[in-house]
Amino acid sequence: MGIAGTDVAKNASDIILTDDNFTSIVKACMWGRNVYDSISKFLQFQLTVNVVAVMLCFIGSCAHGASPLRAVPMLWVNLIMDTFASLALATEPPTKDLLDRQPYGRTKPLISRTMLKNIIGHGFYQLIIMLVILFYGQTLFDLKLASYEDDNPTVHGTILFNTFVWMQIFNEINSRKCHGERNVVKGIFNNYIFIGVIVGTTAAQIILIEFGGHAFATTGLSWQQWLICVGIGAGELIWGQIVATIPKSVIPNGMRLGTQPFTQAEANQARMLWMRSLKRVQHQIRVANAFKRAGHERHRRLSLLAEASSNNLKSAPGDGAGPHWWTKKSDGEGGIKMKGMKSAAQPLLEGEEEDTNV
Repeated sequence: MGIAGTDVAKNASDIILTDDNFTSIVKACMWGRNVYDSISKFLQFQLTVNVVAVMLCFIGSCAHGASPLRAVPMLWVNLIMDTFASLALATEPPTKDLLDRQPYGRTKPLISRTMLKNIIGHGFYQLIIMLVILFYGQTLFDLKLASYEDDNPTVHGTILFNTFVWMQIFNEINSRKCHGERNVVKGIFNNYIFIGVIVGTTAAQIILIEFGGHAFATTGLSWQQWLICVGIGAGELIWGQIVATIPKSVIPNGMRLGTQPFTQAEANQARMLWMRSLKRVQHQIRVANAFKRAGHERHRRLSLLAEASSNNLKSAPGDGAGPHWWTKKSDGEGGIKMKGMKSAAQPLLEGEEEDTNV
């Protein structure tokens, strides 16, 4: 306790509650798990975008001699992937559902099998769609053969770029859940930053496609082409439900990233920390028992003292108790005689001298 606790207890403790409220521990656990989940969500989204973008640029460069995604559109994709996604996914408020899960272990991998399943599943969907548009887009959309070696914007390249961005926008909604949950829109309206990022990214994407021109290597699209691009991107939500159906056991344990087995030195260090914590708890128990015994002894002494004082006050002068030093007696001459003092009219005995030093 930070307010009512003693200095001895504060120095011997690992956690100090500054407000003396035990609900602060629950809030701390809730926020700690929320931060961990926010990092996992961002990693899941970012790795999916990176894998698809790298594979698309590599295959497109090998097939057409140039990257299907130009430099400026790639900068816009990186802006979506890094800045906007981190703001959207890292600002999710904590919920009580976080307390229903088991605590994370020290050796738990940062990228779990469920996250790896989502990364592979969504990356596979996006890469297949992009490769189909890249190699068969002219036939599907009835377009002319596009050349990626010059800087002139083409409808084929614009559809490729627009479809890729829309898939990332809807996959960002899927990334809100990284533990196999199906309802990815639960509590989405509680995070206004996430809504603002999605709306802002959508508006900026429309402006870039329709008015980007040579700067972004884009050209305007028809409403049919817009519907196809948005529909393919929205297919990420349906594909996410299919991926959630697949059990995580299909991913081997060895493919998890971030886990390392305990070495002998780490095991010895963990044992030492455990023994140190045990001794600290025992020391705190001894301190608490000492304070408890001291309080009981003080209470017992006060009770005995109060009982003795009560008995003295109730005792009468004739009950056998001797006279006290404050007992006053009157002599025949009206003088006052105190215990241990002689009367003024009483003669001095032989050998006594009158004491005048009063």
